[in-house]
Amino acid sequence: MQKLGIIGTNWITGQFVNAAREAEAFELTAVYSRTEEKAEQFKTDYTAPEANTYTTLTGFFGSRDFETVYIASPNSLHFKQAKQAIEAGKNVIVEKPAFSNPDEMADMIALLADHPDQFLFEAARQIHEANFKIVQDAIAKLPSINGATLSYMKYSSRYDAVLAGEEPNIFSPHFSGGALQDLGVYVVYDALSWFGQPIAVDYQAEMLPTKVDGKGVATLHYPDYDVTLIFGKTVDSYLTSEIYGGQSTIVLDNAGTIGQVDLYEDGGQKITSLGEQSLANPMMAEAATFATIIANHDTKRYHELLQLSQSVNAVLYQLRQSAGIQFDADQH
Repeated sequence: MQKLGIIGTNWITGQFVNAAREAEAFELTAVYSRTEEKAEQFKTDYTAPEANTYTTLTGFFGSRDFETVYIASPNSLHFKQAKQAIEAGKNVIVEKPAFSNPDEMADMIALLADHPDQFLFEAARQIHEANFKIVQDAIAKLPSINGATLSYMKYSSRYDAVLAGEEPNIFSPHFSGGALQDLGVYVVYDALSWFGQPIAVDYQAEMLPTKVDGKGVATLHYPDYDVTLIFGKTVDSYLTSEIYGGQSTIVLDNAGTIGQVDLYEDGGQKITSLGEQSLANPMMAEAATFATIIANHDTKRYHELLQLSQSVNAVLYQLRQSAGIQFDADQH
């Protein structure tokens, strides 16, 4: 297994570490946290007693303990930490959204050109899962494409703090937060993977007192149809997602975490189940994919993923501009 360092000791980091271990892709060998106590606790919680701990990024990136770093810090810190990692000769897996705006993305692409032996991946887990590819294949078989409605909404426990007058990182423009960045990114990845780049976009956002979006509806305009994206962090939704193709409709239980895929035909008289049983840990597929690309130096697949990440970054920014959402990172 390849050696992994981590930045961020939250639940999603733990899920990735477990997935990487289960997929026999990466083993945890280095933990960065601002406090020694949190780093040691993470090692204990995720059974990595041999991993070294660091409380400075200089020491962490200067070590030879790992070749690849997984970054799950607040969104606004991704660019600086990924840049430091690439310059230190490390591969990077950065949680979505990878970067705050196209300027950061362009700077990173230029840096990667100067470090051709390093890989950078955006951890868009669902695009590596079996059901995502099943949907992609089913769309290709539709007699036509007449649009789609893709939904992903989950109540965030951090929203309670917003209601109490606080500003947690995930709902703060200082940390590049909000519903679009946190959950909208999933359905933007879906849309761009399945339908390509839109010709225009707009976003009707419901703004919070913290000056980021809590939920909203985005529209991606294509030459012959529109794709509607519904996402949010202030409510729970159980709405299914649909892709329309003439008299055929592909129905997904959840566009962010696809557990069930059904094809409806003949006015709903014929229903065919297309989906597969999801993996217990939804991050296993991406961990395996990233490790394989690094091991095989598969630059073709790597550049496909990097190009998709750039396209998603551009659309997220366009949607933000449509809604008038500004981040501190935009001023740098």
